[in-house]
Amino acid sequence: MQSALIFVLQTLLDLYIVTFFLRVVLAWTRADFRNPLAQFIIKVTNPLVIPARRLIPSIGGLDTATLVVMFLLQVAATALLASVGCGAVAEPAQLVLTAGLRLVHLVLSTYTYLILIYVVASWVSPGGYNPAIAMLSGVVEPVIAPFRRVIPAIGGMDLSPLFAILLVQALKIAIPAARLCTAF
Repeated sequence: MQSALIFVLQTLLDLYIVTFFLRVVLAWTRADFRNPLAQFIIKVTNPLVIPARRLIPSIGGLDTATLVVMFLLQVAATALLASVGCGAVAEPAQLVLTAGLRLVHLVLSTYTYLILIYVVASWVSPGGYNPAIAMLSGVVEPVIAPFRRVIPAIGGMDLSPLFAILLVQALKIAIPAARLCTAF
């Protein structure tokens, strides 16, 4: 029963944290914020980002308030999961390190899934317009574009997403997965 609770908590918390990551990426790529999916992300993240912006200024066009909120949410989520899964409170330094590593893994996993969804959508509806796919394109293209410049299309097949996924997965393997306990 405890494993199911940890799974549900981790999934819900990760999905919420991913919305903050998407907000950062959408701002970084200068996405169209009139997009319905972008509006959803803004509305879901505004309750925590708006107050943080009063205290944390943007640095060099980077939405630092959202990044700080995202990291603090990851620290809180890691602490909650550790207390539920391990039954103990972790040391602050260990908690921050684990939260940082878990956040990096979450971001890399999110990019893997987004690239896969982008590829499948390009097969299902090539050339069609969908607001969600347009936003997805804005998020994924900055990662795929460098590969596309180096790797030519072979027989009409664009292999750049494959190489992008390989790099993202290699980074995920290279970065250690810190755990506070074995329960999560």
